[in-house]
Formats: sequence, structure tokens, C-alpha cells
Amino acid sequence: MAATDLPGGPAYNQLNLPIGVTKISQDQSWLHWYMLVICTVVFIAVFSVMFYSIWKHRKSKGHKAATFHDSLTVEIAWTLTPFLIVIAMAWPATKTVIAMKDTTNSDLTIKATGMQWQWGYDYIRGEGEGIGFISALDKEQRLLSNQGGPKSGMSVNDYLLKVDNPLVVPVNKKVRLITTANDVIHAWAVQSLGVRQDAIPGFVRDTWFRAEKEGDYYGQCAEFCGKEHAYMPIHVKVLSQENYSKWVLAEKAKSAPAAVKAEEKPASKTDAAAS
Repeated sequence: MAATDLPGGPAYNQLNLPIGVTKISQDQSWLHWYMLVICTVVFIAVFSVMFYSIWKHRKSKGHKAATFHDSLTVEIAWTLTPFLIVIAMAWPATKTVIAMKDTTNSDLTIKATGMQWQWGYDYIRGEGEGIGFISALDKEQRLLSNQGGPKSGMSVNDYLLKVDNPLVVPVNKKVRLITTANDVIHAWAVQSLGVRQDAIPGFVRDTWFRAEKEGDYYGQCAEFCGKEHAYMPIHVKVLSQENYSKWVLAEKAKSAPAAVKAEEKPASKTDAAAS
């Protein structure tokens, strides 16, 4: 099997978060390392003092413990220091969480409906309004899985991530994503976009993203939703504004003949009754 990293998707031997293409995903990555550094410094400081104290004041050296009941300086230090550390961690984290929930002033609004085991997308506001389709795992990929996976020599970069109809959005536009579900709890998650939002039956949740780079980005349902959970991928295709407008026109042109036929059928029955 020919296996290489999938741009916008999983990478082999990846230890860190994927490179994000949205401001939120980049903030999440920065927070990850920021928190890790603080926790590492605290860990080293606490255990260094603890092990030094144990070694330096061990009983075998005849050390006698100090006898004191209180120390205002020590009490202020061990109260103020953790407080400042928590503030230093909570302040940037809170700013990022608030930004993640700010879905106002979006350029495009799309509803993502989770269902076993595919996604339904409806463009409900902005350019492309009225477009709707189902996005499911590519049938050939499902067949490969039934046969035990890709055979030797086959490309497996997008194995179980390729879909028949990707979600298409324009670059550098704020996209509000409304999530819900028809049956059980699902979760719409694309790491490169910094998005993970539960889709719950009977509830409407929302999130947003603004992709700053054209390309293909992949994710999966992130909430166990039944026996086909592994076959519920997400593919987001980010296009230039020009190409996105062309895609919108093409999608509306495809749906136009179906709409005309739907209108003609009742008319023909009425004409027949009149005659």
C-alpha cells in the first residue's frame, strides 16, 4: 500500500495537533503549547523542591525538623502563586472559547444534519442559499473496507475519508455551521478548521470557521453513533471566491430541471381533468 500524509487530513507519526487553517485552530494550537509549558514548569518546580527537601533533610543525616506553627510569608506565597498561575492560564483560554462561540456576522450559514451514517448539508443563508445534498462515504471505499482494506500498491491517503459530495465553502469567509441530528448524537469535527460541535436530536447548536487557505480538509464524526460510526467522514473543500461562485451556479443548474419536472406533474394532471 502506498501511504503518505494526506494534506488537510491525518499524517503518519503525527505527535502534535495538525497545522490549522483558521485563526481559531491556530489559537488552539498555541494554547496547547502554552498550557503544556506552564504545567511542565510547575511539575519540575514542585518535584524539584520536594526531592531536594527529602534528600537534604533526610533522617539518616541526623536532621531535625524545624519547629514553627505559622509563617505569614509562606502562606501568602502559596496562596498568591497558584492564583496568578490560574489567571495566566484562564485568561487566554477564556478569550479563545468566547471567540469560538461568536457566530455573529457570518457570510454563509449552513445546516449540518447528522444521520446514521452520513451528513446532510443545507445552505440556508448567503451565496448558495437553497442548495442541499447528502454527503456519504464513497461506495468504493466502503467496498474496500468490506474486502479487508486497500490492496498492495493502492493509494490509501484518503481511505475511509473520501465522500461522494464534499461540503464546499469559499476561502476567507465566515461560515456559520448549525448542527442537529435526526436519530442519535453525532459530532461534526474537522481538526484543521478547529471545529468540533455535537449534533443532538431535537437541539440546534452552532459554531463557525473561516478557512484562510484553499484546499481539502478532512474530519470524522467524533461521537460514537452506532455500528457504522467509522464510516461517517467529513470532507470540506475550500475554494476561491470565483470558483465557489461557479460551483454554486453549477449546483443550482443541476437542481433546476428537477424543480421544473416537479412543477409540471401537477399541471399535467389538472389539464387532463379539465379536458
